[in-house]
Amino acid sequence: MSGIALTLGPVFFHWSPDRLSDFYRRIADEAPIDRVHVGEVVCGKRMPFSDPAWPEIIERLERAGKQVVLSTLAAPATVRERRSVEDLCTDERLVEVNDVTALPSRSGKPFVTGPFLNVYNEASAQYLIELGAQTICPPVELSLAAVGGMAGACPGAEFEVFVFGRLPLALSGRCYHARIHGLHKDSCQFTCEKDPDGLAVETLDDQPFLAVNGVQTLSNQMQAFCPAPTDLTSKGVGRIRLSPHTCDMVEVAKTYKSLLDGIEDPKGARFVLSCLDLPGSLVDGYFHGKPGRRTLTEK
Repeated sequence: MSGIALTLGPVFFHWSPDRLSDFYRRIADEAPIDRVHVGEVVCGKRMPFSDPAWPEIIERLERAGKQVVLSTLAAPATVRERRSVEDLCTDERLVEVNDVTALPSRSGKPFVTGPFLNVYNEASAQYLIELGAQTICPPVELSLAAVGGMAGACPGAEFEVFVFGRLPLALSGRCYHARIHGLHKDSCQFTCEKDPDGLAVETLDDQPFLAVNGVQTLSNQMQAFCPAPTDLTSKGVGRIRLSPHTCDMVEVAKTYKSLLDGIEDPKGARFVLSCLDLPGSLVDGYFHGKPGRRTLTEK
C-alpha cells in the first residue's frame, strides 16, 4: 500500500444529465476512488442542463463514502457565471478553484487548486497554501521533477498530478465547436454534445494534433502516466487524478489502484489501459520533461 490517494476530476465534456447520473452512479458503487470532483468547469452555458442533476449525484457519491469536491468554472465570463462561482465558494464542502477570481470568495476556507491555475513555482504554491489550499494540482505540462521541487518546498499542502485523460491545454473566448458547424458562439446549439470525449483535430497533413471541446483545447492523445508508487512518494506526490471519459472509468480506476497497491506493475497497467476504448493513443512525455506527445518508450 503506497498511501497515495485516487481522485476523479470533473467531467470536461457536455454530457446529458442522464449520462452524468449513470456515470456517477457506477463510480459511487464500483470505483475504488476516495475523492470525486463534480460540476461544470469549461463552459457556463452548459450549466442549466447539468445543474439539476448535481444534488442527487452528490448525495449518491457521499452515501457511498466518497469525498465530493465542487469544481468551479475555469474562465467565468458573465455576471451569472461569476455569481455561480461565488455561491459555490460559500459551500462547506471542499471547492476546486480553477480561476483566481474565485480566491476572494474562498480565501480562509480549504480548497483545491485545479490544473487551470498557473502554479509553476514554489512561491505561487506557498501563496495559495497561505490562502487555504489543501491540495495543489499543478498545470499538466510540468515534469514530475518540477512538481517534486514544489512539493519539497511546500510541505503544507498535498500535491496531486494529472495522470489519465486528454490533457487540458487552453481555454478560449471562442467556441471551436460552434465555428466548425458554421454557428456563432451565442447560438452554438450545444453541438459539443455530439463529441462526448472531444473532437479530434488533424493538421493539414492529416496528422493527429489536438482535440477541441467547445471553448477548450485538449491534447489529441491520452495522458496515461503509470509510475511506480515510489516514483511518486519520492517526489512528495500524495494524490493522482483521473479525468473522466466515455471509456470504462471503473476499470481505469481499478487499474491505477492496483498500480498504487503494488499488485500491477507500470508496464502491465499501461497495457490494460491500452486495451480500453480510448479516444487517442497513450502518452506521458510531460512527466519526463519531454514534449507531451511523447511516450514512455521514447524516453
